[in-house]
Amino acid sequence: MVAPAIELVDVHAGYCDHVVLSGLSLAIAEGESVVLLGPSGGGKSTVVRLVLGFLAPAKGRVAIGGQTVAADGRTLTPPEERNLAVVFQDLALWPHLTVHGNLAFVLESKGVPRADRERRIREALARVGLNDKERRYPGELSGGERQRVAISRALVQDPRAVLLDEPLSNLDAPRKRELMVMFRQLFEESHSTVLHVTHDLREAAALGDRIAILENGRIVQDGSFAALREQPATPFVSSLFEDLDALRGPP
Repeated sequence: MVAPAIELVDVHAGYCDHVVLSGLSLAIAEGESVVLLGPSGGGKSTVVRLVLGFLAPAKGRVAIGGQTVAADGRTLTPPEERNLAVVFQDLALWPHLTVHGNLAFVLESKGVPRADRERRIREALARVGLNDKERRYPGELSGGERQRVAISRALVQDPRAVLLDEPLSNLDAPRKRELMVMFRQLFEESHSTVLHVTHDLREAAALGDRIAILENGRIVQDGSFAALREQPATPFVSSLFEDLDALRGPP
């Protein structure tokens, strides 16, 4: 049996006396794109921090590729050894580096030889239509272009998995739709394993092979958009689809 690419088992986590996650379990297969959907402040970013290694679970365990990397308050594998890439909401692009420099920096830190580095950067920027912007700085780009740089910087590393922490939340609707199509295409072409967290059900439907719904610190239901809509397991899950229908308006 093949081990999941990412697995969280009975994870409990919080800050000081505030419990954020309470018995959360989630498994993501190699090459699968899973969206973790939940309300703002519900613990989605805490899950990202646990997988990245910035936080250890107070109880439970986190495994990557079948290897336990953190368990019961202990970090067993540091973040830099987990071979994960992340795109945060604020993108975290280095403003003093060009587009090329942002991608080159992460490859240099991994010891990628110069010739291979340059090839990978060219290919990555061509895939997102930015090969003519490689000498621009982030401040000279539009919001959508900065998003493309951020996802290129993640994928150029050839990571075990990509984590997306609501990177599309600050975009207007047309630009968000455009980038959702691009992200989906990129992930399918690269056969990437993806954990994407969001509070937007439409975004989840567009980007996830599977949607896992976070409620009260644990996963209460997961499945395809159609399956969740057909048989919601809790009133909260049902309310998500009612809100979506209200936004769409009458047929």
